[in-house]
Amino acid sequence: MSIIDNTILFVKDKLQNAEGGHDWFHIERVYKNAKRIAEEEGNCNLEIVQLGALLHDIADSKFYNGDESVGPKVAKEFLEKEGASSEVINHVIAIIENVSFKGGNFNQNFTSKELEIIQDADRLDALGAIGIARTFNYGGFKNRSLYNPSIAPKLNMSKEEYKKSDAPTINHFYEKLLLLKDKMNTETGRKLAENRHKFMEQFLAQFYTEWDGEDSIS
Repeated sequence: MSIIDNTILFVKDKLQNAEGGHDWFHIERVYKNAKRIAEEEGNCNLEIVQLGALLHDIADSKFYNGDESVGPKVAKEFLEKEGASSEVINHVIAIIENVSFKGGNFNQNFTSKELEIIQDADRLDALGAIGIARTFNYGGFKNRSLYNPSIAPKLNMSKEEYKKSDAPTINHFYEKLLLLKDKMNTETGRKLAENRHKFMEQFLAQFYTEWDGEDSIS
């Protein structure tokens, strides 16, 4: 089997008991979106895009007490066993280390077309209907309240503040999700983000209408 096939099997096994918003199906969606964007954009190494997408959340730091070294370590050990070149390994590790949102104030120390594509694919999965479902799934996993009108969203958080936040789930829309459309790297990513962004705005409008008991009667 190819290294891509082996990576798929590895990630499926590694994430079989993962939280629902960061499980194999999240990886699969990011993988599909990354390939789609890569095909539209061109001028990239498709193998790096595939490996980076498949391994980008192999050990998300939020499930390892904030330890950001676990994911790169697990990916590096796997790719070395697969006989990947040092160039491929270093590139994939750099992608894993720089792909996350982290409050929007994280200064990337690495850039590449492949990272831009994977980052867009990952951000797309935080938007639209899937993004809404993942957000409330994770909020439930962390036992967070749905919404508290007295707790305002906190914008421009530092990386550490963002990682430690336990704010109501609705706040996450303003602290991250609604910001993603304007942070897309590629033209394809920007186009795909538009409708998903609009859907979230419609959801929030409906949410507040129902919260206030002001929804109309048919």
